[in-house]
Amino acid sequence: MNRIDAFRAEAGLKPNEGVYLTQPSNLFYLTGYTGEGILAVTSRSVAIVTDFRYTEQAEQQAPGIPVKMIRKGFGHGRLAWEMMAGEGVDTVYFEDSQVTVRDFEQLKADMPGAEFRPLKDVAEKMRTVKDADEVSRIRRACAISCEAFQELLTFAKAGMTERQVQLHLDYTMLSLGAEGLAFDTIAAAGEHGSLPHAIPSDRVIREGEMLTLDFGARWHGYDADMTRTISFGEPGVEMRRIYETVLRAHLECEDMLRPGVRCQDVDAHARKIIDDAGYAGRFGHSLGHGVGIDIHELPRVSMSSETVLEPGHIVTVEPGIYVPGLGGVRIEDTCVITEDGFQSLVPAPKELLIL
Repeated sequence: MNRIDAFRAEAGLKPNEGVYLTQPSNLFYLTGYTGEGILAVTSRSVAIVTDFRYTEQAEQQAPGIPVKMIRKGFGHGRLAWEMMAGEGVDTVYFEDSQVTVRDFEQLKADMPGAEFRPLKDVAEKMRTVKDADEVSRIRRACAISCEAFQELLTFAKAGMTERQVQLHLDYTMLSLGAEGLAFDTIAAAGEHGSLPHAIPSDRVIREGEMLTLDFGARWHGYDADMTRTISFGEPGVEMRRIYETVLRAHLECEDMLRPGVRCQDVDAHARKIIDDAGYAGRFGHSLGHGVGIDIHELPRVSMSSETVLEPGHIVTVEPGIYVPGLGGVRIEDTCVITEDGFQSLVPAPKELLIL
């Protein structure tokens, strides 16, 4: 069964129902197409609707799927409705997390008489379990990221700025074959390390400070996500203790990963280790998240997630401790759940590296 047919089955599409997909990552997952536009799906038909700039690209990337080109007076919604109404569709599911109020008003004008219903993450839930090809792409993205990190260790030194380190890491990933970056690289030194999503700045890295690096390459449409915290010279006693606590939480939580384990239980274990070490309240984000076409996907590895891990899930494990005015530490791997456990796709060392 191809992904379009699987999507129809998951959505339970009836002959009178259609789907209007706008999320780019869902279009890519279902068709392989990476350009702009929408995907219209009914129980019998499917079409990519786009403009002149992307029609040839769509035909090349999604062979076998009809491509409709918008023109004056016939935009995305109207062309999709033309196809749907011709098949007797009167109910249209749409991605309510993606469509703006303005776009929804236009959609109602383009599809007169249609009843609209939210799609409720059907495609996103399909994407949760990765097939062998998807795992292979993420593995390669992680390998590029790790190789770039190893090269960075020979380049970075005290006296450089966060921004200089970030730019070198980004350039190296691209030079090694990444088609892009999975997200904006984080490079946070010293007290900036207490900001989980710090923006690299011209702040100079000083001897004795730690530097947290959160980064990932994108390869053939799929992302890597990894974090390592390194030290420029011997760190202070408190920062070393923080590092050892985060490392323990990271390793023990990874060892919990296997089919049948609830995500919230893994998150709770990390939180207990960190709280018991005296850092309650200093780990404020979830332990992890799914990774794939988007850098944040299902399943969530959080205190509220009742998702049970199964083979093919790819999740991050990224505990951290953040102390304002002092600094922070985060260690993160991207891991695939196997039939009897897990495999980390990030082989970079985790022990504290002192440059």
